[in-house]
Amino acid sequence: MTLLTILVLAAGTYAFRLAGPLLAQRLQVSARVQGLLALSATALLTALVATASLTAGGGFAGWARPSGVLAGALLAWRKLPFVVVVVSAAVVTALLRMNGID
Repeated sequence: MTLLTILVLAAGTYAFRLAGPLLAQRLQVSARVQGLLALSATALLTALVATASLTAGGGFAGWARPSGVLAGALLAWRKLPFVVVVVSAAVVTALLRMNGID
């Protein structure tokens, strides 16, 4: 049963990804709609980051995790390498937790 579910989901994902290139010639989207789609993708990713960084177990995650995410966001905004951003965010979170700020 699990294998069948995986195969069905894989086929659906493949069909969904294939639909874009196949329908690109048939479907014309205005520049305004394309702009709104780009904004909606940004809003969705922002909401995902906010939810993941601010909540844990149905409640507030504490101050360490959001502080680490903020530090990573600032470093990413400054265009530092990805490894530096991730390690720095983890270090900020770890240092805050080590000092009793959870």
